[in-house]
Amino acid sequence: MEAKKTAKGKESRTVAAQGIKKEYPKGKNVCRVTFRLPKVAASGAKHVYIVGEFNNWNMYANPMRKLKNGNFTVTLDLPMGKEYQFRYLIDDVKWENDWNADKYVKSPYGDSDNSVVIV
Repeated sequence: MEAKKTAKGKESRTVAAQGIKKEYPKGKNVCRVTFRLPKVAASGAKHVYIVGEFNNWNMYANPMRKLKNGNFTVTLDLPMGKEYQFRYLIDDVKWENDWNADKYVKSPYGDSDNSVVIV
């Protein structure tokens, strides 16, 4: 974990795992989480959405932005002190877990797992 000063001189803490970056802005009760889905996991994808408990499993609420290197990314402010299950939806047909999630739990649907981020 590292502390850094923001442009406005405020301090925030950052925790980074490969693929998921967590920032804890000082004085706020949220964690700013940046999710990254690598190109290799979304090879040839046109659209990727992050779908999870934080958006009531709404498949289109949080589209991810495609970067020049082929990775997809999105940043969300999540209330702290919780665990959130989520998955990535690729081109409306393929579900993918985050390879660097904090943990995995069994999905109530089928024989798959859901990724979990803890903030």
